[in-house]
Amino acid sequence: MTKILVVDDEPAISTLLKYSLEQNGYQVIVATDGKSAYDLISEQSFDAVLLDLMLPIMDGMTVLKNVRQDKITTPVLLVTAKGDEFDRVFGLELGADDYITKPFSPREVVARLKAVLRRSQTDQVKSKKTDIIEIQNIVIDDDKKIVTRSGDTLTLTPREYELLLYFSQRVGRVIDRETILTAVWGYEFVGESRMVDMHISNLREKIENNPKSPQLLKTVRGFGYTLVN
Repeated sequence: MTKILVVDDEPAISTLLKYSLEQNGYQVIVATDGKSAYDLISEQSFDAVLLDLMLPIMDGMTVLKNVRQDKITTPVLLVTAKGDEFDRVFGLELGADDYITKPFSPREVVARLKAVLRRSQTDQVKSKKTDIIEIQNIVIDDDKKIVTRSGDTLTLTPREYELLLYFSQRVGRVIDRETILTAVWGYEFVGESRMVDMHISNLREKIENNPKSPQLLKTVRGFGYTLVN
């Protein structure tokens, strides 16, 4: 169940928010001052925080600042008073994900919260994606710019690496020499397609078990080259 922290010192507002969110299937914890909110965020895992700015003991902006300084990335939806543009802008600069102004309707809060949660989930998926590409016994770590073959590190020239990476991002596609040349070398080399053949030949020497009978980077006669998986 999605767990939300509601931080507001006005019982009427916190009760309304808690009821509305629970009706939409969320688990809700309520804090009524900034210090308690900060302690809860530091100790527990929440999917999102609804944070009022005007709080006793520690104001909402300080809570947000401390949370972000602690490298806690929980999405924060600020609750601000109508017309407090400076607070909204400053809050976004400190790392708030969105804001909502009082007075608000519960439906608006739920809608804004859902949008923040969707963005957060998308970001988490993206962050889990790695820059590692595997094609048969070849592994390309684009973050470290390392290529291995059956576990052994290959020594590629920068151009050979760019060429292999280009093909690895287009597995199964047949690509003609001019397209490869333009993409990897640049427009100033258009017409020098033999350069592609030479580099592919060199690359095959390093990635193929038998360069004379390539099983990875194949020639499609009359069309160009393709990388198969």
